[in-house]
Amino acid sequence: MSSGGVLLTVAYDGRGFSGFAPQREARTVAGELLVALRAIDEGLADVRGASRTDAGVHARGQRVALDPTRERPLSAWVLGPIRHLPSSIAIVRAAAVPRGFVPRFAAQWKRYRYLLLASGARDPFWEGRAWRIPELRDEVALGRARSEALLALGTHDFRAFRTAEDQRVDTVRTIDRVELSLDPSDPRLVRVDVVGKAFMHNMVRILVGTLVDVARGRAKPGAIARALETGNRRAAGITAPPEGLYLEEMALDVEEGEVFEP
Repeated sequence: MSSGGVLLTVAYDGRGFSGFAPQREARTVAGELLVALRAIDEGLADVRGASRTDAGVHARGQRVALDPTRERPLSAWVLGPIRHLPSSIAIVRAAAVPRGFVPRFAAQWKRYRYLLLASGARDPFWEGRAWRIPELRDEVALGRARSEALLALGTHDFRAFRTAEDQRVDTVRTIDRVELSLDPSDPRLVRVDVVGKAFMHNMVRILVGTLVDVARGRAKPGAIARALETGNRRAAGITAPPEGLYLEEMALDVEEGEVFEP
């Protein structure tokens, strides 16, 4: 039993949702979660996500905090909402945390993964879950992308890697890792792992789009460095589509108590 706060780990297929964050007159992951969780605790005020993933973006490790108004075992927060949630959303873990915890401001690092399908043919099992880039079958093209990725490492002003709607004044971010690897279970899949503490709107998708543009020869090598130096969005590449992006995991600065994980 927990009288404090609860921190959930949530996985979802982002297709069919207008992102994670609640929106009026739009179907969102947070909205579906809140309805399902209120079936367990009708007095629940809100749910607080760690990342505001965009429409179409998936997650395996989204973290969501809530403050219960009723005593419930941690298992109830994982097993209870199942029949009230669509099949595209699953709660996979619950942990006791202090009440009022806001995961969005407690991230130590986040790892996003973007999946690229290096195939000349469509694969119906990866439609909506990976971006098909046939050119990446060429090892030379993949090598160009890997070399380009190194330019994003470290602390830089990433103002060129955000949407016009993102008007934050502080645009300095640190990227700890950008790594391109082949999936051992399916060598057609190129995994782009990006690790950092905080990201701006569409930052990972623009970074991946730039890597792909360089790999395909649509941008000259060094595009990331030029975009960082000039701060010009046009110096970076296209914005990769949302369906290839996954919020994989994150570390939060919070002391967890009891944990339930089926």
